[in-house]
Amino acid sequence: MAEEYSDFDPSEETLKAARSAAGGFNPALVVLLVVIGVVLLFVVGNYVLYSYAQKTLPAKKKKPVSKKKIKRERLKRGIAPPGE
Repeated sequence: MAEEYSDFDPSEETLKAARSAAGGFNPALVVLLVVIGVVLLFVVGNYVLYSYAQKTLPAKKKKPVSKKKIKRERLKRGIAPPGE
C-alpha cells in the first residue's frame, strides 16, 4: 500500500499549485456582490412599501388655516373686512 503513494510530495510548491488549480472566488468580489445585493434588496423593499402605503393609507389632512391669517390675507388684497 505504501508503494502506491510513494510519489506523493507534500511540499509547498505542490500545495500552491493545487490551490491555484482549484480556482475559487475572489473574496473581494464576494463581498462586493453581497453588499450590492443587500443595497438592492433595501431599495426594492422601500419601493414596495412606498407603493403599498400610497394605495392603502388615507391622504394627509391639511392644517386648518387660522382666522387671523385669513384676515391678514384679505387686508393684503385690499378687501375690507365686514363691519368696518
